[in-house]
Amino acid sequence: EPALPDGTLAGARGGSGNWSIVFTGKSAHAGRNPEEGRNALLAAADLALRLEAAIGPGLKVNPAKIEGGSASNVVPAHAVLRLNMRPASPEDQARAQAVLDEAVAEVAGQREVDILVHGGFGRPPKPIDPGAEKLFGLVKSCGADLGLDIGWRATGGVCDGNNIAACGVPVVDTMGVRGGAIHSPDEYLIVESLAERARLSALVLLRLAEKGGL
Repeated sequence: EPALPDGTLAGARGGSGNWSIVFTGKSAHAGRNPEEGRNALLAAADLALRLEAAIGPGLKVNPAKIEGGSASNVVPAHAVLRLNMRPASPEDQARAQAVLDEAVAEVAGQREVDILVHGGFGRPPKPIDPGAEKLFGLVKSCGADLGLDIGWRATGGVCDGNNIAACGVPVVDTMGVRGGAIHSPDEYLIVESLAERARLSALVLLRLAEKGGL
């Protein structure tokens, strides 16, 4: 994982979950008998708006894509909502799951559609525990020996480190190059940071080997 442009490391990380939510309504003629239809596209939009209302300091919600419909004179009977949710803590993850379950039940009942939910949380939140604090301290000390001021801050991004930390293993997951504009066409790396970060990683590994661990 790359570091931030100034070399800051990711500290606590939120979690992440992805869903594909399938809506099945009932088609009907948009002019002759629309009241007999059950609009799956509107049901998907309804759910997206209900989930957006749950956004707060501990939860980010991104309804990313809605697919569905056919001809403009047909009430759409099928739709799919692609969704990402990012809780800041295990408690926020539990709340997010409860919000999703409740919203799905309400939309299914009120819109008279069937809803099938695929997906879940694949990256648990990664809080900073004592083991991680100790490892961060070692990295900071090694950085100081190399003339680098290493800091860290919480981020909403996720990586394999979330799952490693969930197994009880201390992890620092942004020891890569410095750069910015991640996940965009303008993403870049700072070339001189290649050697800088290699030296930092090597020194951390050396200190761990000398001490026989943390």
